[in-house]
Amino acid sequence: MLPDEYRTIDFFTEDALPVPRVAPAEAELIAAEHLGVTARAQPLGSQQDANFLLRADDGTDATILKIANPAFGTVEIEAQDAAADLIASARPELRVATVLRRPDGSPWRTTVDTETGPAVARLLRYLPGGTLSGSRHLSPGTVAGMGTLVGKVSTALRDFRHPGLDRVLQWDPQYADRVVAKLAGHIDEPDRRTAVQAATAEAWAHVHKLAATLPVQAVHLDLTDDNLIRRPDSRPPMPDGIIDFGDVTSSWAVGELAVSLSSMLHHDGVEPHHVLPAVLAFHAVRPLSPEEADAVWPIVVLRAAVLVVSGRHQAAVDEDNGYATANLDHEWRIFEQATCLPLPVMIRLIRDAVAMAEVSAWTAQADAPVRPVLRDLLADDITLLDLSTDADSLDQGAWMDADTEARLVTSALADGGAAVATRYAHARLTGTPALSAVSAPTVPTGVDLWLGRDAVVQAPAAGKVLAAAPGHVELTYGTQRQMQTLSLSFPRTVQPLVTAGAMVRAGEDIAHLGSGASVHVALRDADGPAVPRLVRPEYAAGWLALTADPAPLLGLPADSDRTHDSELLDRRDAVFATVQGHYYANPPRIERGWRHHLLSTDGRSYLDIVNNVTPLGHAHPRVEQAVSRQLRRLNTNSRFHYASVVEFTERLAALLPDPLDTVFLVNSGSEAVDLGLRLAIGASGRHDVVALREAYHGWTYASDAVSTSLQDNPNALATRPSWVHTVDSPNSYRGRHRGPDAVRYAPEAVAVIDELASAGHPLGAFIGETFYGNAGGVALPDGYLAQVYAAVRRHGGLAVADEVQVGYGRLGHWFWGFEQQRVVPDIVCVAKAMGNGHPLGAVITSKAVADRYRDQGYFFSSTGGSPVSSVVGLTVLDTLRDEDLQGNAARVGGHLKSRLEALADRYGIIGAVHGSGLYVGLELVRDRVSLEPATEETAELCDRMLDLGVIVQPTGDHLNILKIKPPLCIDTTAADFFADMLDLALTQLGHSG
Repeated sequence: MLPDEYRTIDFFTEDALPVPRVAPAEAELIAAEHLGVTARAQPLGSQQDANFLLRADDGTDATILKIANPAFGTVEIEAQDAAADLIASARPELRVATVLRRPDGSPWRTTVDTETGPAVARLLRYLPGGTLSGSRHLSPGTVAGMGTLVGKVSTALRDFRHPGLDRVLQWDPQYADRVVAKLAGHIDEPDRRTAVQAATAEAWAHVHKLAATLPVQAVHLDLTDDNLIRRPDSRPPMPDGIIDFGDVTSSWAVGELAVSLSSMLHHDGVEPHHVLPAVLAFHAVRPLSPEEADAVWPIVVLRAAVLVVSGRHQAAVDEDNGYATANLDHEWRIFEQATCLPLPVMIRLIRDAVAMAEVSAWTAQADAPVRPVLRDLLADDITLLDLSTDADSLDQGAWMDADTEARLVTSALADGGAAVATRYAHARLTGTPALSAVSAPTVPTGVDLWLGRDAVVQAPAAGKVLAAAPGHVELTYGTQRQMQTLSLSFPRTVQPLVTAGAMVRAGEDIAHLGSGASVHVALRDADGPAVPRLVRPEYAAGWLALTADPAPLLGLPADSDRTHDSELLDRRDAVFATVQGHYYANPPRIERGWRHHLLSTDGRSYLDIVNNVTPLGHAHPRVEQAVSRQLRRLNTNSRFHYASVVEFTERLAALLPDPLDTVFLVNSGSEAVDLGLRLAIGASGRHDVVALREAYHGWTYASDAVSTSLQDNPNALATRPSWVHTVDSPNSYRGRHRGPDAVRYAPEAVAVIDELASAGHPLGAFIGETFYGNAGGVALPDGYLAQVYAAVRRHGGLAVADEVQVGYGRLGHWFWGFEQQRVVPDIVCVAKAMGNGHPLGAVITSKAVADRYRDQGYFFSSTGGSPVSSVVGLTVLDTLRDEDLQGNAARVGGHLKSRLEALADRYGIIGAVHGSGLYVGLELVRDRVSLEPATEETAELCDRMLDLGVIVQPTGDHLNILKIKPPLCIDTTAADFFADMLDLALTQLGHSG
């Protein structure tokens, strides 16, 4: 019996849809006898069809043999093929698994008999690259790529019409309530079954109200991670291919997006907020209507529920279907993630993301009350307690102390305040863990208030008491158009003066509170879900949209003067030269630091692994106090006579070996290198300079001229002035000479220096980092600088050591990088660590070299060596010594390096662990033999690490090395956290093994 040409499926008339039972040998026979293809058949998973990858022994292109479920009629198959052809034509940038056609244009298609009836078999185009299936974490770029692709498919199918679209599929969200009702009994666990049924009922009720306004069109309806094909060799995975048109039908257009979103939720580390880039990307291609934006997440929930019940049903009726049974766990995870937040929260989060919120979630406020909630308490009586990143009271790490809030409240009340109140929607640092892989709930949805005198809680307006119990009262009030619920929480020892169900008048007593009592005041939509006191920042826009600032109920002005981080970034881009880039595409707004932690305005603490500018740690109190004290007294230029510049330069010179005894003070590493080169050229009388390749020395004319890092300037080697000559980067890991052969670099550099002299261009200077910082902390080969320096000096030149990145104890075992090479430079350039974030640099040389500068004129730097700069420099040196930070670099750095080396044993992508102390580089490669740089993987890893609470960035000419150079105060706990998060991220990104 042939399948009915015009029959289409109605799921609700089918008992089950088991996959056609076709063995690989049978598939090979079908391909050969019916479709003219001789090949080996490899089974591919499917929920309801039988799919095989056909590979011929002669190496010709692979094809797909698809044997449709016998329940599907020919007209449905024709609709699928037509839809695929349409998308391929309308969107040529996408690869589409279209049906293969004979020379006459007819499809390679036939009908075959199966155990459950005749089925349509056809050949489809094979798309190489692999799917996005599996547990691998989906990075923001991949998620956005999925959203873009889905948007393109939706626009391509918008006007597609075909009789084969008239189907009733279990996957169509228009029938989700009926599917769950029919199949929920297959969920054996009562609690899970109840959860699925309840979620379905809530989501369906919401969608049902919107259904009449939702556009209906042809949809693929299965653009999931299983059916989106990654572009071959794309890193991170980027989808550009589409397979499996088996669910093509006519349904709500927005369901196309919702189906794709749901498939993201089972991936490692993916939460609901991680799918927002897909929503934005879809919206950019195919704009959502307000009604569709509101329907997205309810349909995600419906899809998740259908996946759970259908998976259980399929596993029951098709026990041999390994594909169906293998998916059960991740289908449940999809459901858990889809329902982990109240539906109204996600609806409003999506509204906010696509800028469709009626009122900004951050600016909604209570109307002025008929009576204030606290009788006889005026705004002037209330002290506002700031717990944000701007709060002076949280300096010196006070945000980390468990009793900080109580201490601040007690102090404010002791100063005579009648009450102390917190601020609505301002993230609180006091709830922030220093190290955490996920953000903490830091954004308040109400106001906390502590009383310094007795007070009466009264009804702000006429309303009804919803709940009344010791320590808690809820009442609802407002107009029929907008009812609000006021939640009041106070000590459980306080008995309310009202009862549940009672009507109250404006000003009626609710409770009497004694001095020292606290009360939490929150205002939410009357028909909304219960709202936690604190919510995570990623979801704050969704939660806050259900609430309002209760400050007006206390007589306080609502806080509407808030700058959104995205708005601030736009303002930066408008006026701050964009060549001065910023870390990350969507950077957190960092407004506070403490030791090795950086804190965002969202209340998230990040471990700082990249900041060698602050060796003592952020906001070190000794530096802050020294600067403040000096600014109260004097800050001028170094041509005035004062003690601090003398003391500082003496201390600095004492840290260097003879004959380096004379100091110039400047403001930065770029200035230091520029001056160092001028000193060398002036003292030698020669202008030619030799520099190492793959190095960065600064942005001034001279320091940029000798910078050869291709990442800092892709044309670096081609645009050097004629007086700059370069020699090979002595990189023993990925340079021309590797491992033991690295000893060849020095003789080759010496040969270049000799040849220049023979050609009449003897060197004035040789400049190089003494420990290859810009290349990721690669140590120079033993004896390299000794041989090169000797050659330079033999021809009358000077050796300039760039210690800007690696000097000042960062290497642990050596204070200066040149000590590792057992040499003494003629000129040392240093900066960064000198000022702990204050602009300070220095050049140290011999008196003889320094005096030759007078031949070029005189030297002056307005703020280099100013009283403040000098005091900062002294304080940094004192603290490095007193806190043994060089020793800490050796101890913690050694521990961290051993942890990283252990990771290298487990992850093939880690090619090498470079460095010493707390200047470490983790080099990532795609192949440990070819050393192909894993550039894109490194960028993706950095983004994932940020999400896990770690700030780390790439370096090197290929940007494939994690530069690990944290403040020198970092402890073992933080180092272990970094290694643990790196381990987790590498696993989540699929780099295991």
